[in-house]
Amino acid sequence: MTKTVSRWRSDRLHRDISLVRWGTFGQPVLLFPTAGGDAEEIERMHVIRVLDPIISAGRIKVYSCDSVAGAALASKEGSVEHRCWILNQFHEYVAHEVVPAIRADCRDGSIEVVAAGASIGAFNAVAVTCRYPHLFRTALGMSGTYDLEQLMGFQGNQDYYFSSPLSFLPGLEGPTLDMLQRRFIVLPVGQGRWEDPSESWRMAGVLGAKGVPNRVDPWAATYDHDWPTWREMLPLYLDDIVA
Repeated sequence: MTKTVSRWRSDRLHRDISLVRWGTFGQPVLLFPTAGGDAEEIERMHVIRVLDPIISAGRIKVYSCDSVAGAALASKEGSVEHRCWILNQFHEYVAHEVVPAIRADCRDGSIEVVAAGASIGAFNAVAVTCRYPHLFRTALGMSGTYDLEQLMGFQGNQDYYFSSPLSFLPGLEGPTLDMLQRRFIVLPVGQGRWEDPSESWRMAGVLGAKGVPNRVDPWAATYDHDWPTWREMLPLYLDDIVA
């Protein structure tokens, strides 16, 4: 399997960021790491191994970038205002640096990307799809954690408002909402240890209230908030999405 690693200085985030790609052809999938994960976390957690059949078949190319905002939130880097700024800037970085890099790599300036992730990675996948539906065709949010204020114990500011779909989506109108209503968001969640299915149902309710097609898929109580669950979920949903 072909693997490439790119690294550049992001003026939006004021630091060097990695973007890794696995595969050569197919639908581009941007897979966000968990809270403090780097771009190669999904390889260490054997996610690339379970995706190998559809990567090697040329059906998907998988990309992943460092979880800069997640790491800042998890480590309580700087002030609350600083962390909210990083979260907002991270999404701007994805839209204006990562997606153009993916499109250049695919040699297609208009190709739409599938966003996916687990836990806080799910938050990012859903958030960027809701913020930039002209760039992302589908979001797959596994075991999503969508209320970061409650999880991390802080009160967000305007930067957080524009970063959190639970916050900005109820007031979203106009062309962005029109485009988002032509997208699809799927929210699978286990019911085992460390899972909170209410987060996915709450996110689905906010999406549904704005007419955004979505589906919550509850998995059994044997599926925990952990990598074995996500390794089983991801190939099934991506196989269906790129069918």
